[in-house]
Amino acid sequence: MPRIKLDLPECKLFQCDISVRISEINYGNHLANDALLGLLHEARVLWLKSIGFRDELDVGGAGLILCDATLVFMQEAFHGDLLHIRLGVAEISKAQFELYYHVTNQDKTIAKAKTTMASFSYTERKITHLPESLRQVLACSGASANEKISSQ
Repeated sequence: MPRIKLDLPECKLFQCDISVRISEINYGNHLANDALLGLLHEARVLWLKSIGFRDELDVGGAGLILCDATLVFMQEAFHGDLLHIRLGVAEISKAQFELYYHVTNQDKTIAKAKTTMASFSYTERKITHLPESLRQVLACSGASANEKISSQ
């Protein structure tokens, strides 16, 4: 059965280091798949704070909601490992964008991931246009030339 192939754009939007906690270890004695998604969420919130937003509930007048996620494990990670997580962005549209994550430990790629994030009104419970302040940050992210910015 073929594996998902996830090509990462240049991931220079943001980077952070997060240690694997014991609560993130599964019965196989390695990083659990659901725990990785939580670590990516933590990295995303750290990125938002680094650019002046409080959290995912307010990114310039709207919130963010996760539409989908793709996780591709390349290696195991274990309790105490220091994971270096780099973020990149691509496929920016009127209401959503894709965030890419490159997760490494020392020189080993642990995982590659992608989340599609949409601008969301938590009061109206619907997808909205990306706030201009967030759109500017994304457009100036220095993403690779393969980035597709559309008006959809």
